[in-house]
Amino acid sequence: MPQVISDAKVQNIISKIGLIEADVLDTALKTAQESNQDFVTFLIKQNLIKSEEIGQLIANSLHLKFVNLSKEKIQADALQLLPEIVARKQKMLIFKRDEEGVKVAMSNPFDYAMIKALEKKVGDKIIPYYATEYDIENNFGLYRKSIQQEYASSIQKQAIQAQGAKAESISVVRLVDDLFSYAYTNHASDIHVEPAEKEIIVRFRIDGILYDVLRLNKNILDPIVTRIKILAKMRTDESRAAQDGKIISQVEGEKVDIRVSVVPITHGEKIVMRLLSSKGKEFTLEDLGMGGEDLEKVRLAAKKPYGMLLVTGPTGSGKTTTLYALIKILNKRDINICTIEDPVEYDLEGVNQIQVNPKTNLNFAQGLRSLLRQDPDVIMVGEIRDEETASIGVNSAMTGHLVLSTLHTNDAATALPRLLDMKVEPFLVASTVNVIIAQRLVRHICMKCIVSYSLTEKEINDLGRQVDLNKFLNVDDLKEVRLYKGKGCEACNHSGYAGRIGIFEVLEVKDNIKDLIASRADSDQIKKAARANGMKTMLEDGFQKVISGKTTVEEIFRVTKE
Repeated sequence: MPQVISDAKVQNIISKIGLIEADVLDTALKTAQESNQDFVTFLIKQNLIKSEEIGQLIANSLHLKFVNLSKEKIQADALQLLPEIVARKQKMLIFKRDEEGVKVAMSNPFDYAMIKALEKKVGDKIIPYYATEYDIENNFGLYRKSIQQEYASSIQKQAIQAQGAKAESISVVRLVDDLFSYAYTNHASDIHVEPAEKEIIVRFRIDGILYDVLRLNKNILDPIVTRIKILAKMRTDESRAAQDGKIISQVEGEKVDIRVSVVPITHGEKIVMRLLSSKGKEFTLEDLGMGGEDLEKVRLAAKKPYGMLLVTGPTGSGKTTTLYALIKILNKRDINICTIEDPVEYDLEGVNQIQVNPKTNLNFAQGLRSLLRQDPDVIMVGEIRDEETASIGVNSAMTGHLVLSTLHTNDAATALPRLLDMKVEPFLVASTVNVIIAQRLVRHICMKCIVSYSLTEKEINDLGRQVDLNKFLNVDDLKEVRLYKGKGCEACNHSGYAGRIGIFEVLEVKDNIKDLIASRADSDQIKKAARANGMKTMLEDGFQKVISGKTTVEEIFRVTKE
């Protein structure tokens, strides 16, 4: 067994230097281990220490060579010596090849068996360097190339070969498989295949934004549609009606569920496919960006034996992911958790999940009634859409069940009048709803190309009209305000952003809020009372993330403007 750089060893190295207070370090270690996170990565993400700083400390202490990949020019040909899937699994990355040999960044340079295996594979001397797991993972994006540049010509060539209705032609099979692969490696959440008058436009939604990635010959639309329908078990002879299906695919060694929607439009059948990686169900509330008092409020509400916890926001704001993160907290062997969803996005071990099925008249209300006969402790309802579902859900929360669900409202305060609009009695709403979470997703600044910049006087004045800058910045001279942005690099496809993070508004239903509900107060009155109770708005939570370098002002205003 290779020697491992243990958490205890890392803790000891940091303690000797005294960079982090002992009690803070102990708490961080405990939290990282409880959430099964890499200790070094956890410290970096919590801004307790910089990646370069802790990396150099560990390397010096253990007499290892150190590399800071964020400052290293990584050779593209050297990178490709090790397949991405192996690099990710082994947490290592080849960054250079010269007359000395092949230089490899490793999170565990003591893995001599791996070093020997790599020497045999590349036929050259391996020179191991220590790099933090965080730094290595931030550079996996370099494996991704522009799909338009690298694959467009080869896919176009395949596409031209697949004429007519040869849906099982190897070129169309490969074309569809490649689309799945390229979308997955580019972290796309959706693939759009859109027929235009003379061509097919393929678009990927990456971090919430749609990008045109490929244009194909219109004459291969039918083979592509047929191939996808076969994989999704749809009717291939039906082209005038909308169809839904599901594909389970192995992409880059990862199981990916692909939800497929086919709809006839003017120029043919349009396909939208949503990619649901099994990694999505592993997110915690902290991973999603919730922290501080908001996180504590939600955790306390989730631990109550009964009541209702609601998540609100528009489509695509991450509501279901938040519900799954809550279920992850609650999922114990002595608790019976049941869900009714449309659709079931991830299979959760130990959770009884029901899929809505209109063909058998199994809607949210009917499914919820059935679940109540299954002796549940916790019930998750994918969405409260109508009066019947709202009534059953609230009554379930009254009778000893913890109910988790979502609503489509703009903010947390609006959710309460919305339930009243659904004919739920005010006293029932007041006595059952514990916490409401409103959320949006914003793009995370790419840490590979992040830079700071100073705001101009005009920008400070404009921003000051939206946010109380003194409340957040705590500086004497607002003229020296510095924020962050990504300048764009290969790792983020020159967008300046990589990944997404949530901004939240957590409304705790205290006694003064209950009184307002009982008197049928409007959302403005409820929001005002919640602010007096200490509720932080989404805009304020977002601005805190701007100050800490997680996102940009433009992103916050993009998702919070009404």
